[in-house]
Amino acid sequence: MVKAWKRIRSQTNSSYRIFSIRTDTTLSPRTGAEHDFYVIESSDWVNVIPITTDQQVVMVKQYRHGSRQVTLEIPGGLVDPGDTPKKAASRELLEETGYQATEWAKIGVVSPNPAIFSNRCHTFLARNLTKVSGPTPDQTEDIEVVLLPLSDIPRLIRKGVIDHVLVIAAFYWYSLG
Repeated sequence: MVKAWKRIRSQTNSSYRIFSIRTDTTLSPRTGAEHDFYVIESSDWVNVIPITTDQQVVMVKQYRHGSRQVTLEIPGGLVDPGDTPKKAASRELLEETGYQATEWAKIGVVSPNPAIFSNRCHTFLARNLTKVSGPTPDQTEDIEVVLLPLSDIPRLIRKGVIDHVLVIAAFYWYSLG
């Protein structure tokens, strides 16, 4: 039977604006040996599938420096300290697209990479949308808002046009109804 490993020590190695890196020294319940694990600590994340009344998905194209690519994604971001995931989802939808929603449903939660990340990503469905402004991206974001038919999403995923794993997971949650 697989058991959780006991954490003997934990120390933060480095802290950055949006994450920290810590080392956990653990004890294997199977072998009794000590092992170090490195964990990226981050606030939880949110992403939003915003769907218009005519079944268009409000998406964003944005530059992602890690992959050095312009990606096609849904709005999303960090849950700020003191915020709920829903409040963060509403804020990110407005900041990245200029849309607000009056109907919200939390449709899923995933662990982005439980081997090294400590956080979770919460997915919300947003309906009854109103365009209230243009996007107001952060200093490190270049964003273009794109409306695409919901029916096109599976094809865009299959073709690799949408390849962000958290976006694909969000649409999987949506497909489960």
